[in-house]
Amino acid sequence: MYCHLVLFLQSEDGDIIACVDIYKQPAFDHPALKNHTIQMQPSFIPSTETPNGERENSRPVVSQLWKKRGSCPKGTIPIRRIRRRELLRTNGRKSPEHLKGTNKTATQDRFMHLNNTKGPMLYPTPENRSTAILLTYGYNYVGASGEINVWNPRVERLPEFTTAQIWLKSGAVNNFESVEAGWTVHPAEYSDARTRFFVYWTADGYKKTGCFDLTCYGFVQTSTEIALGGAVEPGSSSFQQQYVLPINIFMDPTTTNWWLVFHDIAVGYWPGSLFSLLKHSATSVEWGGQVYSVNVRKTPHTKTAMGSGNDAEELYGFACFIGQPRILDYSKSYKYPTFVAVWKDEYNCYSAVNYKAGNANDEATFFFGGPGQSYRCP
Repeated sequence: MYCHLVLFLQSEDGDIIACVDIYKQPAFDHPALKNHTIQMQPSFIPSTETPNGERENSRPVVSQLWKKRGSCPKGTIPIRRIRRRELLRTNGRKSPEHLKGTNKTATQDRFMHLNNTKGPMLYPTPENRSTAILLTYGYNYVGASGEINVWNPRVERLPEFTTAQIWLKSGAVNNFESVEAGWTVHPAEYSDARTRFFVYWTADGYKKTGCFDLTCYGFVQTSTEIALGGAVEPGSSSFQQQYVLPINIFMDPTTTNWWLVFHDIAVGYWPGSLFSLLKHSATSVEWGGQVYSVNVRKTPHTKTAMGSGNDAEELYGFACFIGQPRILDYSKSYKYPTFVAVWKDEYNCYSAVNYKAGNANDEATFFFGGPGQSYRCP
């Protein structure tokens, strides 16, 4: 791939960003994409405006550190150079989600209710992962968005990592398809403890397909402005300004490609040909955080934090949040989901609350996170 580079940029965090010919990116190593024609722009971008016509996003947005050193020319895309030790540690992939105890299906696991009214949903518990999410399911979703509050939580040891993200999923709980984006602190994957913008996909529950960013074939990047896996700044702090990462993922109806938009920038897409089910729609959407560690649901528990590292109940300015969660259906209009549920695997370690202030017209904001090991989570 680097034989086709046009320019190298050295970021102050040590990353090397290669500006690579857009037609020579890793996506086209996939057999199904050998004759793929790049869709340079989505056929439409769903509106994220309020009924009175104002932009919903009013919080300051993070930027990428490498951009201080320049930009990539037209006809190229920025690709973060992957170190050999990173590939040896993770191969750019998440480990498969083995359901706790046995290969359970959703009908064998724990219950949650949407808005405490709709019939119960059974939610799986993967080993080595602890999740705190806002969830909606049961319809055909062709998009989702949200403003993800950005922090820099602690990761105790390799290969543990923590994320704040959006998932769109379809399929069986042990063999699902998903497209995902958000931020992560993942020292094994990126060789440092910075907060980084990431994307991911899988067509088989993380078993053999998919990867982070552009580590393997799959995601087709079109933007010259965003480096997948690149560090973002500034991060939020308690009592200080809160920064967000606005994410918008939606399926283009003319191509079935799943487009990713970072703030106002169309970054690229996951081709619909990667999937069997997601080429039609997603059947669930999740917003929230996840910690990967072999020491979740164990004593002593991992000290890897989720979100800000503070409990969800501490609310704005202290706890991590996802604001304005939206789903897109075939009406092509973003809306707050009719039914939602809050789920947390370990409420004493990583909590979650969909908080609505006293004003009846206010929309709920989803808060999540925690420190991991503490007096409540030994």
